[in-house]
Amino acid sequence: MKNFIYLLILAFAISACSSGKKALEEGNYLEAIEKAVNRLSNDAGNKKARQVLSEGYPMAMEYYQEEIDQALSSNDRFKWGITLGVMERVNRVSDLIRKVPAARKIIPSPKTYTSELNDVRERAAEERYQAGLVSIERPGREDAKDAYFHFREADRLVPSYKDALGKMQIAKQRATIKVVIEPIPVPSKRYELSAEFFYNQVIERMNQKFPSQSFVNFYTPEEAERAELKYPDMVVMLEFYDFFVGNLNHFEEEEILTRDITKEVPVKVGKDSVRYETQTFRKQGKIRVITDEVASGGLLNVKIEDFQAEKLLQEDRVPGEFVWRNQYGIFVGDEEVLTEHQIHILNNSAVPPPPPQDMFIEFTRPIYTRLTDRLTRFFKRYD
Repeated sequence: MKNFIYLLILAFAISACSSGKKALEEGNYLEAIEKAVNRLSNDAGNKKARQVLSEGYPMAMEYYQEEIDQALSSNDRFKWGITLGVMERVNRVSDLIRKVPAARKIIPSPKTYTSELNDVRERAAEERYQAGLVSIERPGREDAKDAYFHFREADRLVPSYKDALGKMQIAKQRATIKVVIEPIPVPSKRYELSAEFFYNQVIERMNQKFPSQSFVNFYTPEEAERAELKYPDMVVMLEFYDFFVGNLNHFEEEEILTRDITKEVPVKVGKDSVRYETQTFRKQGKIRVITDEVASGGLLNVKIEDFQAEKLLQEDRVPGEFVWRNQYGIFVGDEEVLTEHQIHILNNSAVPPPPPQDMFIEFTRPIYTRLTDRLTRFFKRYD
């Protein structure tokens, strides 16, 4: 009985919430009307939803009109944009009601802005355009970013509004930090191809993190030359040093293995009968595990400079290492004493270590992740 009462209370609570009653009590008019209309679309006779809509609609219209009046009488420089937002919410309410017959019976003629909306949208675009003109006249980079967003909003509100697109591009150019990442000098000719591969990966990753529409753009020296970028804002310099590939280290370890194995064995108890007994057998073996290792490691020095001020902004050292390891072995005895890991080792064979070129590639993998993460954190402050 208690469970039944609990379910009734829960069902009532869900019904009240889905009918929009709670949202209406909190003054969330659009949410309240949306929930009420959605409920009526599935249950045209729902009393709570009908009550929310009939009471909430006039309250919403009164509230939205007050919002418009306050905005237009204020000194807010984007008052037409605020007004447009309120009008669009009114139209959203109207669209919701007109699509559901049960809702239209309650509110037969919901208010809709049509011709007024176009005029307000034009005015909102103009105030954004004028704000962009003010910002673009200022010398700061943040002012150029501000201008970019104003011109973009003007063009969104009224596509092809005046010359907003052109001015937006000018603002974008002024606001964007242009960064050249210099090629990496390598510690030896033998690693040249690997360093180039690493460099190209870094360029690609930074362009993914900061696409062309962002406010930080990365260039190789060749790309900078093609773009006629003689004076970048910043330069990133990368250099490997202290890179080494160690000698082959050879280790051998021998171990005696034992394991008690329990089996069911037949025992003869008569001329023609047997019974099974559980017996324990000790199995033994000897394994020799051979390990070959070659270590490589080094550092990547990272410098970020303000090109025009010739000022070092950040210097960092990113370590990396890679240890190549191969294990194989020899075994004599009962194979039942072996673990899966030991069986895996015994299935391996002796192989030569990779060439230094491959060791260099492996050594750069952890450096790549650390480097691109650090560069991303540094340049995010400018985006």
